[in-house]
Amino acid sequence: MNGISGIKGVDRLILKPALSSAETAAMTVSNPIPVITLPLTVSRYRLHFIAQEPLRLPAYAGSAWRGAFGHALKRLVCVTHEPHCPDCLLYRSCSYPYLFETPPDPAIALLRKYPAAPHPFLLHPPADTRRPLTEGEETLLDLTLFGHGHRYLPYIIHALDQAAARGLGTHRGRLALAAVEQQVATGWTPIYQPDGPLTLQPPHIPEPPPCPERLTLRIDTPLRLAVDNDHITPDTFRFTHLFGSLLRRVSLLIAFHGDAPLTTDFAVLARAADAIPLITTRLRWRDWNRYSSRQRNTVPMGGLVGEIELNGGGLEPFWPWLWLGQWTHAGKGAVMGLGGYRID
Repeated sequence: MNGISGIKGVDRLILKPALSSAETAAMTVSNPIPVITLPLTVSRYRLHFIAQEPLRLPAYAGSAWRGAFGHALKRLVCVTHEPHCPDCLLYRSCSYPYLFETPPDPAIALLRKYPAAPHPFLLHPPADTRRPLTEGEETLLDLTLFGHGHRYLPYIIHALDQAAARGLGTHRGRLALAAVEQQVATGWTPIYQPDGPLTLQPPHIPEPPPCPERLTLRIDTPLRLAVDNDHITPDTFRFTHLFGSLLRRVSLLIAFHGDAPLTTDFAVLARAADAIPLITTRLRWRDWNRYSSRQRNTVPMGGLVGEIELNGGGLEPFWPWLWLGQWTHAGKGAVMGLGGYRID
């Protein structure tokens, strides 16, 4: 099955497996699911900011950073000042709609059903910023870029610098960009300081190690999943819920922002995920609300945090997706750092 045409199967099958666990297990034994390489390049950057005055950020600052970044980027790059990007002559060549309202490729008919793609970036602030910052204190913001999003790193850094200078939080506390680092195999390496050159390392495709016999997946920021508009709770969580979200998100990131097509049978993967058992779960619900300026109201963004343990036996077809998910995150609000996890 062609990878792009198979995306349609993701929507239909991801959270509604048509086979029982026993039938799926029998199917995978008689017809093993191939283990594939996911062709999505990734880079992670760390921006260091210094508070220019006492500053209180929201309890989880991902939403504040994303909103401030979007406004700053549009001020930086918009030259026509059209109120709606799709009406603009530069819609398909401007960096702002590409990053925030990625239009589907008109040459690919099956992608036209999506009004916008997943963003090719992800912002991940510290998990809890309830403690006020004092003047001169440092705070961090991690930035992850996917696929073609790497082309826009200079714009993103400059826009985040401008957003921080204008102020964040309820009282618009100002920050100054001090340095940018890039994650490499040995840790973090400096790539930029204000008024200096940008020296980048090339992006890479995360290569998963061999699938372990047993693993623990630790969810650090709220993982918000839903089936038929019902939120997944600690009591109803199953492996297929997490994998279904990853299958859709990663597939769309590759389709919209990658260079190589993804070829796999999405229907078989989605059904087989239903047969994967959980050894143990230690999950709890963490409430969190963000304010939406567009809706002029608070929006609930709570989700699951904690740990799940999995047996590696039979997990091999899902292992590349789980490994890459540490960069892409999963569930609602991933672009602002929600649904983040790490694998031990």
